[in-house]
Amino acid sequence: MEDGAVYNETTEPQAKPPRRPFGCTLRHLWGWRLPIKALQAILSLLAVICEEIVEDCVTCGGLYFFEFTSCSAFLLSLLILCVYCTDVYETFGEDKVQTM
Repeated sequence: MEDGAVYNETTEPQAKPPRRPFGCTLRHLWGWRLPIKALQAILSLLAVICEEIVEDCVTCGGLYFFEFTSCSAFLLSLLILCVYCTDVYETFGEDKVQTM
């Protein structure tokens, strides 16, 4: 046996996996979950837009609460889509994503 043969497997550079454009993957959000999350983001954005159309209100407390919840739902659904559809899921790890 040659001296270099023992070390060949560990000293060769490992091939890096091919990079995906923008790190996009549907591995963690597949099946019916992806269309539901996309629909949630679209509908919450539509709710924000519809709320902004209202110019006059008698008691605006409910309208402001609706604005807060619809905007929060839109931002959180975008965050979920970004985490599950990019490399962030692998970067942080499944346990930290589930904790978050």
